[in-house]
Amino acid sequence: MKKAVLTILLLLVAGFVVYWLGCKGKDKPATEEEKQQPLSIGANTDVFNTSFRNLLTAYYGVKDALFAGDTAKASAAALKLATASDSLKLDQIQGDSTGMIRETAKIYTGTIVGSATALAGETSLENKRKEFANTADALWTLIRTVKYSGEKLYWEFCPMAFNNKGAYWVSDDAAIKNPYFGSQMPTCGNVEDSVDYSKK
Repeated sequence: MKKAVLTILLLLVAGFVVYWLGCKGKDKPATEEEKQQPLSIGANTDVFNTSFRNLLTAYYGVKDALFAGDTAKASAAALKLATASDSLKLDQIQGDSTGMIRETAKIYTGTIVGSATALAGETSLENKRKEFANTADALWTLIRTVKYSGEKLYWEFCPMAFNNKGAYWVSDDAAIKNPYFGSQMPTCGNVEDSVDYSKK
């Protein structure tokens, strides 16, 4: 009888210890390796970065043409931008296990294509500049979504654009060359933000 009671007690104690240790393990926070990690900085392929660089080059062509007040060049550059955005190698994005980054990026590349095409179709410089503001917003969000790591980029702002509503643009240079006013007020604006995903 005493042996049976002792055996039951030992089994209860052993069961309690196993249960307690199991619960303690569940209470521990997940380690960094166990947590889902975001897209790694600089993880995209060279093919992707080259296609993104082409997109930026086309975008800068539009920005520079608007700064110069040249509507014909702005239209031509906008069509190149639409093509570059449509050709962006989203399938080369790395570290996107769920596909969410690619899908989000696809939305913004589509916005850039539509906005750049609309910009090319506008006849007045003012309307081209308004459409450019939409393009810039989509591009900045795209840069941060895919974490383009080819260079440092700046998010610049002109508070006086469009009757003091203000507008932004992306630049590869901290120096202000305002595409919304051009020669009227070439340095009106300031750097609001910057990203540099090339630093690891």
